Amino acid sequence: MFRKVKGVIAVVSLLVSVGASAQLATGIAKLSPEIEARLTAKISAAVPHMAVEGVTLGPFPGIYAVKLANGPVIYTDVAGDLFIAGDLYRIQGGRLIDVGEIEMQKHRKPKLAALDKKDMIVYPAKGETRGAIYVFTDIDCGFCRKLHQEVPALNQAGVEVRYLAYPRAGLRSESYNKLARAWCSDDQQGTLTRLKSGLDIQGAVCPQNPIAKQYEFGSSIGVRGTPAIFLESGELISGYRSSDVLLEALGLGS
Repeated sequence: MFRKVKGVIAVVSLLVSVGASAQLATGIAKLSPEIEARLTAKISAAVPHMAVEGVTLGPFPGIYAVKLANGPVIYTDVAGDLFIAGDLYRIQGGRLIDVGEIEMQKHRKPKLAALDKKDMIVYPAKGETRGAIYVFTDIDCGFCRKLHQEVPALNQAGVEVRYLAYPRAGLRSESYNKLARAWCSDDQQGTLTRLKSGLDIQGAVCPQNPIAKQYEFGSSIGVRGTPAIFLESGELISGYRSSDVLLEALGLGS
């Protein structure tokens, strides 16, 4: 999507220097409507195929984070003349923190919370609901099937598992058809479980199923493969994890 910038450290240093100098000169210490409008206009002109979803203060003085719809977070100076796209890390507590991922979480959290559970296949918690995860899944994904075997343990521990569809082979594939049969079934949970067990389940592919909408939504919040697990905080956990690891991530570990 974007070409990698050579000497990225130098570019970051230049952005910080330019942005910080501009802030010192103008007295700007926070994001203003004027800055947001200018950055939105400049980035939109430079990347016209991707709409600007939001502008926030960045991780360095004078740097602003720009979230592109269906795309990454990029970083720019106060003038919008320079920007970088790529992974940006903060050293915190002796660990590397992915700044872009933290920024993405802010955008994902309200979007996940706004989803209608009626459009998902939900495996509810047993007893009190202590937490929930959103799982973008595919029928033909081996690790998705392995993760599904962890669902009873998660439910027993009070975790609600909310499935959304993400056919990796695309919207004109048999993977799409299998997922649609589960979503269109009168017994969604049972059909999904049987499909994940490798059974050949026949059934209708109803025209109003939400598979395409969920696929597009998943792509917009960073799903690139399955299983993709999201916590309610917006944090993404890519790939299979055992129930013990997921419970630990939810703060429900023993």
